[in-house]
Amino acid sequence: MSQRYEKTFADLKKKGEGAFIPFVMLGDPDTRESEAIIETLIESGADALELGIPFSDPVADGPVIQTSANRALEKGATPDGCLDILARIRKKYEDIPAGLLVYANLVVGKGAESFYKRAAEAGVDSVLVADVPTLMAPPFVRYAQNAGIDPVFIVPPNASDEKLREVAALTKGYTYFLGRAGVTGADQEMKVPLSSKIALLKEAGAPPVVVGFGISRPEHVRASLKAGADGAISGSATVAIIAAHAGDPGKMGKMHEELAAFVKLMKSATRI
Repeated sequence: MSQRYEKTFADLKKKGEGAFIPFVMLGDPDTRESEAIIETLIESGADALELGIPFSDPVADGPVIQTSANRALEKGATPDGCLDILARIRKKYEDIPAGLLVYANLVVGKGAESFYKRAAEAGVDSVLVADVPTLMAPPFVRYAQNAGIDPVFIVPPNASDEKLREVAALTKGYTYFLGRAGVTGADQEMKVPLSSKIALLKEAGAPPVVVGFGISRPEHVRASLKAGADGAISGSATVAIIAAHAGDPGKMGKMHEELAAFVKLMKSATRI
């Protein structure tokens, strides 16, 4: 198993910092720019990456990320091509943790074992299959761990204590705690996560807890860390910057400037 998450969170803890993890869709707005965008995120201070593989029916995603997936698909993005992007990134950046957020059809379409093996070869550290509930998790966990990949699962904000313990036993690398119910989107406010639930996750042995959904401003990051989380993921707010410039080659430089500024701003909020 990769030790990148463990090392990253341990190093951040020593520095008194939380993790800031941006999400982007691989292949958006096209292959070349997608790779350049990821490099900008890393160079601007991202502690880890969460990356999507475009899918035609992303049920957990709001309109911003759905549109991102559509842009990538229109440019011919494929799962193999997306993993090729990540493989090139991994050669340049050996230490940064990189996780995938995908849907079950992408995993099982050509065989789950083959998918996880290919992901591992590309340098993937974790895979979160957004539409697989814990009841159906065992085979996905087995295939992931056999490939040396951490299986990650989502904790809804209204999870029972039993569900929290169940997720704590299954998830590796990090724990994805939802900042609110519903689909992704920066237009909806995150709710401050219950510190008692985060505490219970940790007592149950869960890996570092990262809050996602609705994380779009520095105060959201600070609130998550104050509640006991170890980091925060921002997806729609990051992708919205790409969307604002997609389709206009003359705006790519401005897009990278705005992405860099956003990551630096959000990262600064992890130092509390």
